[in-house]
Amino acid sequence: MNLPMPVAVGIWLVIGALLLTLVLTGRRRLAARTRPLVPRPPALPADEVALGAVRLGPLEATYVSSTLSGDWLARVGAHGLGDRSAAHVTVLDGGVVVDRDGAPPVLVPVAALRAVGTAPGMAGKYVGRDGLVVLTWQVPSDGETGAALLDTGLRTRFTADNARLVEAVRSLILPSTPSPKDTM
Repeated sequence: MNLPMPVAVGIWLVIGALLLTLVLTGRRRLAARTRPLVPRPPALPADEVALGAVRLGPLEATYVSSTLSGDWLARVGAHGLGDRSAAHVTVLDGGVVVDRDGAPPVLVPVAALRAVGTAPGMAGKYVGRDGLVVLTWQVPSDGETGAALLDTGLRTRFTADNARLVEAVRSLILPSTPSPKDTM
């Protein structure tokens, strides 16, 4: 059966609108479902000098998503933490800043960092063989919601940057080893 062109276009527009509505409804439900579990992440200070000297970056990356720690399929939709976007990652003395395009930046304070490593994938993004850098960090309580442990996945643009990023973040987590002068 051949439909007239205006009718066929109209049908496709209706189908497209329905699909878009389903996607947006799913995103809203994910955000509503995870909002009681995850407090709002800390905001960047007005004066970025407060975060200290730059140790590494900014590196080009893709912010993959944040998930509940240990469950890399449990994407967090609250506060925009589940939205994939292009980003620039900077490691500073005071923590890690993920400056996302089209979304608020994510600040992971040094006191919140728990671990860093690599993984083949998480929450809808599989890149294989340790292609993602994963930061494990604790979002502090905001007074309404208790603290939450999250895993945040980052895919650096250049593979060589993975090891540099992991080492820079690891240097924030690990306590410095005492120098010989300190032990005397």
